[in-house]
Amino acid sequence: MPKTSVVNIRTEPEIKQAIEELYSAFGITVSDAVNIFFKKSLMQNGLPFDMQLPQYNAETVAALKEAELIGKDTNRKRYSSFSELLSEVNEEMKQDV
Repeated sequence: MPKTSVVNIRTEPEIKQAIEELYSAFGITVSDAVNIFFKKSLMQNGLPFDMQLPQYNAETVAALKEAELIGKDTNRKRYSSFSELLSEVNEEMKQDV
């Protein structure tokens, strides 16, 4: 069925901008999100669900950035398996004793 009804929503420009950016992270438009919300509301006969991006603390954000940098470092030694890494660590520990 073609979409022929229009729903106007009034909000502050800052909220509109923020919500467009948020929904864009999910790959949908505000119109898509409203239609999803309406359909799920009808299916659930009420408010349907929570949909939000994860909120990481500063320590986790720093760890994610560090992991990304490590993954991009072409000079970092690579291992073909965890066993290979563990063997090297064990050898280094024997040398330090």
